[in-house]
Amino acid sequence: MSEISKIIGQRIRNYRTSKGFSQEKLAELSGCHPTYIGQVERGEKNATLESIEKISIAMGISLSQLFEKLGDNESENFPLKCYEFIASKSKIEQEQLYKMLVELDKYKNQ
Repeated sequence: MSEISKIIGQRIRNYRTSKGFSQEKLAELSGCHPTYIGQVERGEKNATLESIEKISIAMGISLSQLFEKLGDNESENFPLKCYEFIASKSKIEQEQLYKMLVELDKYKNQ
């Protein structure tokens, strides 16, 4: 599949896990099949815009949020890479990572 399918799929997975939804729960809320959700998240399926809209509504995010900064040179966009990495973690892990970054910044500025 194309790189855009993989990026959108990863973003969907990140938002889904950050909301504490299983693939089955997201499928139920969006009216899509759980297997389809998994295929979209792995970038194996080229999802229709209608399906992407249903999924984004089910997660309570806008399409603009899902497609934000798409097309920028992502290989050099470190803030976006950091965001995507942190967004893929649980709330507890996100909090721990944030605290680590703050402490690292304090140490650096001493």
